[in-house]
Parts: sequence; C-alpha cells; structure tokens
Amino acid sequence: MTTPWLSSTYIALAQAVTDVEPQRPGILDFLMQSDIVGKSLFGILVLMALVTWYLIVVKLLMNISGTRRGNRFLQRFWSSQSLDQVDQDLHKFGARDPFSRLADQALHARDHHSRYGASNLAELGSNSEFIARRMKKVIDEETAQAENGLSILGSIGSTAPFVGLFGTVWGVYHALIGIGMAEAGVTINKIAGPVGEALIMTGLGLAVAIPAVLAYNAFVRRNRVMLARLDAFAHDLYAFVTTGQQFESHHHPKVRNLRGGGGR
Repeated sequence: MTTPWLSSTYIALAQAVTDVEPQRPGILDFLMQSDIVGKSLFGILVLMALVTWYLIVVKLLMNISGTRRGNRFLQRFWSSQSLDQVDQDLHKFGARDPFSRLADQALHARDHHSRYGASNLAELGSNSEFIARRMKKVIDEETAQAENGLSILGSIGSTAPFVGLFGTVWGVYHALIGIGMAEAGVTINKIAGPVGEALIMTGLGLAVAIPAVLAYNAFVRRNRVMLARLDAFAHDLYAFVTTGQQFESHHHPKVRNLRGGGGR
C-alpha cells in the first residue's frame, strides 16, 4: 500500500517535470520568427485562401439556384400550349436564369422587329436574322457571366504552390544562415524556426492550390454542360419563334404542344 508521503513525493515530481517541460511551438511562433518576406508570403497565401473559398461558396450557391430555376422554367416551357403562354409565364415568374432570359429576349426581338422594323444598323436584316443575332448575344453574355471568377481560381491554383515553394526556399535559406553563423556548434534551436516556417509555407501553398484547382475543374465542367443545354434549347427556340415548328431531331415528348404557337 502506498504511503501518504510517497504519494506526495510522486505528485511533486510530476509537477516539477511538467514545469520544466518546454511548451510546444505553434504556427504563429514559427511565423513570428520570420522576417518581412516570410510574413508577406504568408499573408498572400491567406488572402488567396480567402478569395478561393469566397468564390467557391458564391459560385456554388449561384449554380445551384440557377440550375433549379432553369429546370423549373424548362418544365413550364415544354408544358405550354403556345408561345403566348410562354410570354405570360415570363411576365409572371420573370427571367432569372439563362434559359428564361434567352426565351424572353427571343420573343422580344421577334415582336420588336415585326412592329418597328429595322431602325438602326443593329436591326438590319430579316426578322429571323435579327432574332438569331439577339439570341447569340444572350448566349455570349451568359457564357461570360458563367465564367466570372474562373480565371481567378485558375490563377490561384497555378500560382499558390509556387508562392509556398518560395516561402519554403526562404525558410531553408534562413536555416542555412543560422547554421553558418553558429559559433559553438549547431543546435536544433538554430534551425527549428526556419525549418518550421518552410514546412508551414509548403503545406499552406498546397492547401490553397488543391481546392482552387478542384473547384476550377468542377465549375468549368458545369459551365460546359449548361452551355451545351442552352445551345440545344436555343436551336429549338429559334425554330419555334421563327417558323412555329420544331426540329425533327428533338426527342422531347412535350414539344409538339408548341407547334403552330402564335405570336405574343
């Protein structure tokens, strides 16, 4: 059985060991030892990370919302009995997605050219040519809007590893300087700070680049799929607006409801 004085001795020894045990340095401890170049590189990487996640969250929410609105509009469009009903649907729900904006501009262009004709250079040509130019302009605008922020994500994904690598080289450089200036031999304290700084820069550079590259590839693929659907819809919409007939190659079961749809 352990005696009380022996137990108190064990407790005192444990407290003494705890008191003399050095505190483990954290990330901020390593960064505080760095110079202005190291701290600047760390700030750049942190800024890149914030911008990356901001773009990821914003574009993800916009894509989810746009996809849902577009699917709902297409369902209502193919269920409509005429283009007049499509026009009423656009006035009721608004044009808040690429598909509805394309349909709204196509119908507006058809009516504008039919009522007023060509009043300037941008409206020269037949009604179908004017509608085609207007639809192409809308598709170009939607393409540009879908690509907003992608160049920033691509740039961050390609440059963040090199920024981190530069920080790594800078930290190793400081470690070598500390070794060269040591007079009484090399100790771990001389190189722990610079080496820790170098490892932190490497890890942070990869932590910034990997999400940026993955998000860039995901958004590019999503845009490619969306624009392909928009282009296919534009061909069918153009046929309906200009001739009232669908393309025979279209396999949607409800498109025949729009055949012969009247004007607005």
